[in-house]
Amino acid sequence: MSTFSDHVAINNCILCQAGIGISSNNFLLFHIFTLLQYHKPKLTDMIICHLALVHTVMLLTVLFLRSPDLFELLSFWNDFKCKALFYINRVMRGLSIFTTCLLSIIQAITISSSTSWLAQFKYKSTHFIFYLFLSLWFLCLCFSTSTIFHTVASSNVTQTNLMVLTKYCSYYPISPSIRSLIFTMLTSRDVFLVGVMLLSSVYMVILLLRHQRRSQHLHSTSLSPRFSPEKRATTTILLLVSFFVVMYWVDFIISCFSLILWSYDSVILGVQGVVVNAYASVSPLILISSSKRIINIFSKHTMEKLRILTN
Repeated sequence: MSTFSDHVAINNCILCQAGIGISSNNFLLFHIFTLLQYHKPKLTDMIICHLALVHTVMLLTVLFLRSPDLFELLSFWNDFKCKALFYINRVMRGLSIFTTCLLSIIQAITISSSTSWLAQFKYKSTHFIFYLFLSLWFLCLCFSTSTIFHTVASSNVTQTNLMVLTKYCSYYPISPSIRSLIFTMLTSRDVFLVGVMLLSSVYMVILLLRHQRRSQHLHSTSLSPRFSPEKRATTTILLLVSFFVVMYWVDFIISCFSLILWSYDSVILGVQGVVVNAYASVSPLILISSSKRIINIFSKHTMEKLRILTN
């Protein structure tokens, strides 16, 4: 009984988490699009837009998979719904790590000095980012195809060795060799991207420390106006990358045990769901709270609405 109540509580937590994440990502998207109407788009703005869009779609699939009412609302066969929703979710998770890695690289390039070898990439046209996004989508669509083959509707299969994921969907057992191959490919990709994130993060930390020492040497406690926004953005991205890496390794440890044992306790599965969706839900809140431009626009709109209501 306690296990069932724990499962229900965790499932409600995931649904609440997804709802908050979708709202905050949409809020971030709306205000960035508003800013782009009055300012020339920066590479980081475009990447953050892509990240927010990816997280919105990812959390929408979580809502449909976790909510029986929403799942049954889709007028397709359960088997097709399971395959489609889990495939989209897997693609979005791949795009999330790719986009976060790209964001850390671009920010490292942005704050690099003019004498650095990275400076040659600073003033490239923003058009290349669309081709890069297309390439990332293609890679993630290819990497996630295995999900289509081993995701099934629970009601369609009578085997007892299924890995139950939700009320309606399960993972069909696959041979150990194929399972090891898929796990190795995905792990190699993720470890490489996490490694690039960490390298770019270390590079940004070194640049920030150098600038801080230079400022102290000049007996100045305040940064120049030109560097202050860049430092704020860099600190935010470092926080995002750190949070992502921590959540990734927690998810990785749980996934390793589940793949080795091919078993999932419902509570452990729910905890992993919270961990997996944490970054998609928290990242827009970090970006919103650290952006003075968004806060100023939000404050301005709020004051205008209060003025209208009080008149």
